[in-house]
Amino acid sequence: GETGGKQKVAEEELDTEDRPAWNSKLQYILAQIGFSVGLGNIWRFPYLCQKNGGGAYLVPYLVLLIIIGIPLFFLELAVGQRIRRGSIGVWHYVCPRLGGIGFSSCIVCLFVGLYYNVIIGWSVFYFFKSFQYPLPWSECPVIRNGTVAVVEPECEKSSATTYFWYREALDISNSISESGGLNWKMTLCLLVAWSIVGMAVVKGIQSSGKVMYFSSLFPYVVLACFLVRGLLLRGAVDGILHMFTPKLDKMLDPQVWREAATQVFFALGLGFGGVIAFSSYNKQDNNCHFDAALVSFINFFTSVLATLVVFAVLGFKANIMNEKCVVENAEKILGYLNSNVLSRDLIPPHVNFSHLTTKDYSEMYSVIMTVKEKQFPALGLDPCLLEDELDKSVQGTGLAFIAFTEAMTHFPASPFWSVMFFLMLINLGLGSMIGTMAGITTPIIDTFKVPKEMFTVGCCVFAFFVGLLFVQRSGNYFVTMFDDYSATLPLTVIVILENIAVAWIYGTKKFMQELTEMLGFQPYRFYFYMWKFVSPLCMAVLTTASIIQLGVSPPGYSAWIKEEAAERYLYFPNWAMALLITLIAVATLPIPVVFILRHFHLLSDGSNTLSVSYKKGRMMKDISNLEENDETRFILSKVPSEAPSPMPTHRSYLGPGSTSPLDNSNNPNGRYGSGYLLASTPESEL
Repeated sequence: GETGGKQKVAEEELDTEDRPAWNSKLQYILAQIGFSVGLGNIWRFPYLCQKNGGGAYLVPYLVLLIIIGIPLFFLELAVGQRIRRGSIGVWHYVCPRLGGIGFSSCIVCLFVGLYYNVIIGWSVFYFFKSFQYPLPWSECPVIRNGTVAVVEPECEKSSATTYFWYREALDISNSISESGGLNWKMTLCLLVAWSIVGMAVVKGIQSSGKVMYFSSLFPYVVLACFLVRGLLLRGAVDGILHMFTPKLDKMLDPQVWREAATQVFFALGLGFGGVIAFSSYNKQDNNCHFDAALVSFINFFTSVLATLVVFAVLGFKANIMNEKCVVENAEKILGYLNSNVLSRDLIPPHVNFSHLTTKDYSEMYSVIMTVKEKQFPALGLDPCLLEDELDKSVQGTGLAFIAFTEAMTHFPASPFWSVMFFLMLINLGLGSMIGTMAGITTPIIDTFKVPKEMFTVGCCVFAFFVGLLFVQRSGNYFVTMFDDYSATLPLTVIVILENIAVAWIYGTKKFMQELTEMLGFQPYRFYFYMWKFVSPLCMAVLTTASIIQLGVSPPGYSAWIKEEAAERYLYFPNWAMALLITLIAVATLPIPVVFILRHFHLLSDGSNTLSVSYKKGRMMKDISNLEENDETRFILSKVPSEAPSPMPTHRSYLGPGSTSPLDNSNNPNGRYGSGYLLASTPESEL
């Protein structure tokens, strides 16, 4: 007992000495929240909610969160915390032949990080442009030609915010094939964005953990301020009621369930490796089961909060646009009355054109449409319905940089709200980027023992230069390509293989036993059935649906045509399709390559030789020809007495409560060897 206690103390000392650790549980939870809560919660979830049945969409989302999201999130937290390595080391241990999963996760993180930081760059640009009154996107620019002043035609045909986004910010080309050269303003903003990310992650969790206190909490302060301000705006209630009015028939649409599953999947950051990386810095007795449920529901709560904010503001904007529509069409009707195209008898007596309400206009519109049925289309009058304005679905950059910015121009003290909004976007993006970078750096540093700071700086510099692809004039189209296609299919493949590796190859029963030892209590049987049957089946259906979707809908993008001042949907040219297919292939290629190499013994799986460094005593012991069964049993083992002893292969596993002649040493084990070694293993565990 005394020896076991000393070993436990030594193990804890080594944990502190060799593996970085979170300063507190709060810091860790904020890091996981910062990674999982990202821009998608603000500009993707509200759009899906509106598109797929309003309040009814929350039902499939919650169901899928419970049967896919939380179990798989818990699985990633548990393997990361138990094995205490990044994604490469974790999946090498669980199933060496599926060790390519970790490499694929790193590649997907790289693809996502490349374009995600461009979005932070856009937010940086708008943030600095917000320090002026009036906001530069509040009015169309005027072109002066001598004494004649003309409104910019492209702006006049669209709107001030749309023009500012496409022309002033992006200076966008007409198609992906027209490069147009670098946009120097966005290049500088991208440099700023990568500098911020680099400074946040250069010291690992020592630096990123401190950043998380601000980057994870500040967005909630801004959302709360926007919610209070939004609810005080005229028309906010209309937007929220429109949002949450359930369309129950949508719940039977399989497309709604597919989109809900995809959103759950990406909202929690499954498959990226960031979740595993963060949890690998935890103590082994941390209650990761509680963490999984807590972070998942905070993520859901954030999405609902963001939806309330977005539709309160869009309800206000819809009312303003509707009133503008009424004024413009009322002027048309007055013109028709003055030119005797319409009779004044058609106008209800109580209607006052100087104080025309939407209700009065609607009544007048109905009368004219009924009486002048044949000539009505030629009049060119709009119905000016609030519902039509609210039904104009916007997502992504269209929501953040066009619709929301337009609404903020009508706020009192609009520059203040604009600064707050874009600072929130920068922090949301930064939290996700820290997790994405951890998904790249942690497994590489753990596996190849490269210098942390040098490798991290090198990653940021490399990513900046590759990211120049996204800041040329056609860069927005490449962002669309990477966002829609580079990660979706590879990540679903990665996660389904993670699930299979643990549930079917390592064994669900064995994994549940390891969790019981680690947590000190047995997780609900619910997880056993989810991991074993339900989650793999759901993921297989989602993967199949994603492939079918790619086949049914040829990949394309919305191009901004300058001459028309409008968007047009274009299909990707052949070379872009080749690039798109290459991205998917490169991201998934490590999985079959590693499998083939290890299946045919062309690459060692580390099961024959295990080198363990005894750092405290500066001793080295080599365990040769370790039996495969012994290796898999000690991988996730916690209790020293239940672990196999470091004996030659002819010695069998002694079982619980047994001791080995070699276990009497008080010298604790080190945890770094030539391969992927446990971060925390006392001598008796090896």
